[in-house]
Amino acid sequence: MPPRDDPFDDLFREIERMMNEMMGGSADVRVSTGADSGFGQDTHVDIHEHDDEVRVIADLPGVEKDGIQLKCDGRSLTISAKNDRREYDERINLPARVDENSAAATYNNGVLEVVFDRKNHSSDINVS
Repeated sequence: MPPRDDPFDDLFREIERMMNEMMGGSADVRVSTGADSGFGQDTHVDIHEHDDEVRVIADLPGVEKDGIQLKCDGRSLTISAKNDRREYDERINLPARVDENSAAATYNNGVLEVVFDRKNHSSDINVS
């Protein structure tokens, strides 16, 4: 039997499998493990798509609110964050076009949440 790095790996994999099964396979649920989880290579980002909004949730432990910068072009969100020890930049492709002017962001206890209104893909055209 090969040695294990983390005795809870199997447990976390099973939790991920059960959560994805409960969500009908439509959600991608991941459980982060490891001593250095969050901020950096292991930063965990979840994207939730609803009928009228897109919600992005990112774990950024150890970062002050002033150390976070967000940019959105309607199709992708760029999260830039830094603290005394690390810098983090990630461009996240959004699952739907969003109205970047509708963005509302909160940051609490190392968790960043950004909510966008979906943008209508088409508009009515009057024929004269």
